[in-house]
Amino acid sequence: MKDKANYFIVDKDVLPEVFIKVVEAKKLLEAGKVKTIQEAAAQVDISRSAFYKYKDAVFPFYDNTRGKTITIALQLEDCSGLLSHVLNLIADAHANILTINQNIPLNGIANVTITIETGSMPGDIGSLMETVEKLDGVQHFKILARE
Repeated sequence: MKDKANYFIVDKDVLPEVFIKVVEAKKLLEAGKVKTIQEAAAQVDISRSAFYKYKDAVFPFYDNTRGKTITIALQLEDCSGLLSHVLNLIADAHANILTINQNIPLNGIANVTITIETGSMPGDIGSLMETVEKLDGVQHFKILARE
């Protein structure tokens, strides 16, 4: 009998390169950029056997967040309209904003926690998170929880 699975969230910078390449190959297949596993494996420079070995065990964090509740923490520069811009990006992505908590800015930085529900999002949560993270004025971005 197989033991209950244990899952870890690990920074991609410390993962073996083969795990990252398996995820890249899976993205190529899902996007229709390649038609076969052989093509995907060759394009990311791994063997087919490595792909098959890890394909059911390695996923990007955002792959299974559909319909989930995600809490993010941000440190935002205290500039007019920045939080509104972040909230508009979330709303435009059709994520449901459940809570917003903002502390009074100290030394020009406001700590903000936002909880969103991703069930009605047609797009990828990863794209939304990358867009928010790259905004001018976003000093720090971190996913605190996922349910």
